[in-house]
Amino acid sequence: MQIYLDYSATTPTRPEAIAIMQAVLSQEWGNPSSLHEWGNRSALVLEQARMQVAGLINALPESIIFTSGGTEADNLAMMGVARCYSVPQHIIISSVEHSAISEPARMLESWGWDVTRLGVDHQGRVNPLDLKAALRHNTVLVSVIYGQSEVGTVQPIAELGKIAKIHGALFHTDAVQVAGRLPIDVQTLPVDLLSLSSHKLYGALGAGALYVRPGVDLMPLVGGGGQERGLRSGTQATPAIAAFGVAAELAAQELVGERLRLIGLRDRLFTKLADVTGLVPTGDLIHRLPHHLSFYLKYADGEKISGKTLVRQLNLAGIGISAGAACHSGKLSPSPILLAMGYSEKAALSGIRLTLGKQTTAADIDWTAMVLKQVLQRLVNVELLKS
Repeated sequence: MQIYLDYSATTPTRPEAIAIMQAVLSQEWGNPSSLHEWGNRSALVLEQARMQVAGLINALPESIIFTSGGTEADNLAMMGVARCYSVPQHIIISSVEHSAISEPARMLESWGWDVTRLGVDHQGRVNPLDLKAALRHNTVLVSVIYGQSEVGTVQPIAELGKIAKIHGALFHTDAVQVAGRLPIDVQTLPVDLLSLSSHKLYGALGAGALYVRPGVDLMPLVGGGGQERGLRSGTQATPAIAAFGVAAELAAQELVGERLRLIGLRDRLFTKLADVTGLVPTGDLIHRLPHHLSFYLKYADGEKISGKTLVRQLNLAGIGISAGAACHSGKLSPSPILLAMGYSEKAALSGIRLTLGKQTTAADIDWTAMVLKQVLQRLVNVELLKS
C-alpha cells in the first residue's frame, strides 16, 4: 500500500494540466514574443493562463508576473523592492519564513540593509503589535509568510498588511501553501506582492507567479528581452505556465468542497493520534492550513530517534511524509522554524509533517495512524531495551 502524505512539498500534476501541456508542446510551441502566427498562438495560451491564475486570487491579469516558481517569486518581491533604493533601508520579515525569503534577507543584510525578524509565539503566530513596534521611518517592505509550510500555522495577514499599509511600507506574503486551499482575494486583502507556485496546487513543476499590485515599483533581477512587463526577462515556459493556469482555475472551482474534505481528514488523523504518548502537535491548531498536520517527538534523542528516523521508517512501510530538520554533511541540523517557536534543539530535531491532498482517503488516514503508532512503539521499545 502506497500513501503519499507530502503534498506541501509537491502535488502530483493533475490530468487536465498534463493534457494542456501536451497540447501546447505539440501544437502551440511557438515563442510567445514572436510576431508571426506561431508566436501569436503561443501568446494567447500565455494570456489565457494569466487570466486563470489571476482568477484564483481575484487579481487583474496584468498584475500577474510569471516566474519559474515560488522561490523566484519571493526573490523578485524582496530584491525587486530593494533594488529600487540606492541606499540601504529597513525591511521586516518573520522568524518563520521559508528560506526563499530568509536567505535573500540575509543577503541584503550583508549589503548593509537593516533586517528585523519578528518573533512568534509557541504556535508560530506573529503578534500584530510586534509589527507595529518594529516599523521605522525607513521601513520599505514587510514580508510575512501566509501559511507556514513546516508547522501549518496561518498568519493574521489581513491585520499585518493593514498595519504596514497605514505606515506606508509595502507588504508581501508568500502564499505558496495557501493558494488553492484557502480563499484569497487581493482586492480586499491589503497585500502589495504575493507569491504563488504551480506545483503546490497540482500544476506542473517549473512555473510560479508574483502578484504585483498596480502602481508598485520593482526592479528586475534578470535583464534581457523584457518579457513579463520587463520584470522577468526570458522566454516563458509556456507549457508549464499553461498547466499552472488550468490547475489554478480548477483549484478555484473546487476550493470550498476540497477545503472542507481536507479539514475533515486532517482532524480525523489528529484525533486518531491524540493518545500516542510523546507525539506532540506543533503549530496553531485553530489558525491552520486545512491539509496540514505536524508533530514533534517528546522522547526523541536527536540521534537514534529523530524526525528523519520516522520519515525513513514510514517510507519503508510505503508512506511518504517529511521532517523539519535538515541534513548537512551527514549531521542533522535542528529546524529553524521550531527553534524560532521556542522549542528545544532536541525537539527541533524531531519534527515531522504529514500533509494531505486530493488523493488522500479516509482509509489512508486510518492506515497511516495504525502504522505510525506501531513504528513509534517499536522505536521506543528498542531504545528502552538498549538502555
